[in-house]
Amino acid sequence: MLKENQEQKNTPNDNLITSFLNKFEITALNPMQEEACKTIQLKSDVVLLSPTGTGKTLAFLLPLIGTLDIDCSEIQILILVPSRELAQQIEQVTRQLGSGFKVNAVYGGRSGTLDKIDLKHKPAILIGTPGRIADRFRRDKFPLEFINTLILDEFDKSLETGFEKEMAEIVEALPNVQQRILTSATSDVKIPDFVGLKRPVFINYLHEGISQLTIKTILSPEKDKLKTLGKALAFIGCQPGIIFCNFKDALERVSDFLTENHIEHECFHGDMEQVDRERALVKFRNGTNQLLLATDLAARGLDIPEIKFILHYHLPPRNKEFTHRNGRTARMNRDGIAYILHWRGEELPDYIKEIAPENLDIEEQQKATLSSPVKWKTLYITGGRRDKISKGDVAGLFLKQGKIQKEQLGVIELKQDCTYAGVHAEIVEILVQKTNNSKLKNKKVRISII
Repeated sequence: MLKENQEQKNTPNDNLITSFLNKFEITALNPMQEEACKTIQLKSDVVLLSPTGTGKTLAFLLPLIGTLDIDCSEIQILILVPSRELAQQIEQVTRQLGSGFKVNAVYGGRSGTLDKIDLKHKPAILIGTPGRIADRFRRDKFPLEFINTLILDEFDKSLETGFEKEMAEIVEALPNVQQRILTSATSDVKIPDFVGLKRPVFINYLHEGISQLTIKTILSPEKDKLKTLGKALAFIGCQPGIIFCNFKDALERVSDFLTENHIEHECFHGDMEQVDRERALVKFRNGTNQLLLATDLAARGLDIPEIKFILHYHLPPRNKEFTHRNGRTARMNRDGIAYILHWRGEELPDYIKEIAPENLDIEEQQKATLSSPVKWKTLYITGGRRDKISKGDVAGLFLKQGKIQKEQLGVIELKQDCTYAGVHAEIVEILVQKTNNSKLKNKKVRISII
């Protein structure tokens, strides 16, 4: 493990890693991260298998940033990801490291004009979905010979979502890749030949922490499980959790039921506009809403807080999706619980029968309190990273001009062209009145409640 007092035998890159960890207030890597860092530093091709939430992003970023050439003005590291949200997450983590190297993320659902602005000066680290990266390679024709490291993060998900053609096109276009790193939270996927792995080192931590997850079945006496869902949520109480549905139509029906019963929640599915998906996650992360109602789009690759439970309104067809959903809880050595909402007349899939989960009779259990008042609200600010605005600028505006207390300000999230901030609900209206149309850096910003 990395210690605060490093031994003399540590390499310069080890010391750099320790410096980065200090920015996250982390004193030591977990065993997976430690092994991955050491292996990646040896320049080997690596296949990193580890459950969701164990810190794979830091595991590959930490040893690679120290290899970047400060005198090179071209792209040196390319990271391919299956979703917009994962691209944003890795971009945010990379910026938090504060290495001084430029990093940008490109993905579908955002304007190509924004891509051109961001890529006018090439980043050292480029992150993106395969479709958008392939499109930029075709359109921009910038030099690719300086890309010496290729990372396929959650590579199996990219293959599942139909990106194999684009991934192959991208790999073929890179003439000088020296190291390939693949990550996944599952082990049952064949690695395509086009990736070009050379004597890869496999690092497998998939079986770590499985015992931390408890799985229970909640029986519904009716085929329409909505009433039982309401009772289940009353039993669970006000805790952060995700309710999974298999299809958008069913999700919208469940959402209507929750709304009719005054149960605050956010929806998250692939047909939503990018800005709406982003805002749903922001409000879930900062505590404005405790429930996220989602399809399997939220099963992995999202930057969300430690959540207390997963509830399967529908079971997925395969064990792999079930595992990925459950990976949103019981993360990083913490306990979690997954509930299966099951109609008595419904045949459970074989993978559930093998687990033999405990049956929970919620009628006989003491109910928790569901209708606690919402503690947080989310503010939208019309200025972001591109305007040189920092989290400190936003906090200073609210604390000094807004006259709020430090504990009344929650999570601040900077985006390229906007910022979101969580604040106590009881002071949000007054805060907006005091701070709207104020200046942050050199930009006059509008502030509103979302």
